[in-house]
Amino acid sequence: MKPNLNQLLKQAQKMQEELQRVQENLVNILVEGSAGGGMVKVTANAQGQVVNIEIEPEVIDPEDKEMLEDLVVAAVNQALENAKKRAEEEMAKVTGGLMGNMPGGFKFPGM
Repeated sequence: MKPNLNQLLKQAQKMQEELQRVQENLVNILVEGSAGGGMVKVTANAQGQVVNIEIEPEVIDPEDKEMLEDLVVAAVNQALENAKKRAEEEMAKVTGGLMGNMPGGFKFPGM
């Protein structure tokens, strides 16, 4: 029994359209990263864009600028890592985990 090529192409096109829809919606999925016990909070969307940074006033010390910079970097990195994980989860809902099983960690363009 030969696979129906037209059916396979239709399924691939449908998956591509669904992936595009999910990718467009990633902008609306927000995640957070924090550092310093929550003194610095960063919100990012699942497209990996930082959308907000909150810094508690008590962590702002003009004498220790480097500490604040380190906290911001740590919070941003955590938020971006959370965004990446969330985006992968959303894409896996469409692909059924198929993308993670591809050789060489193949990723579709734009993902």
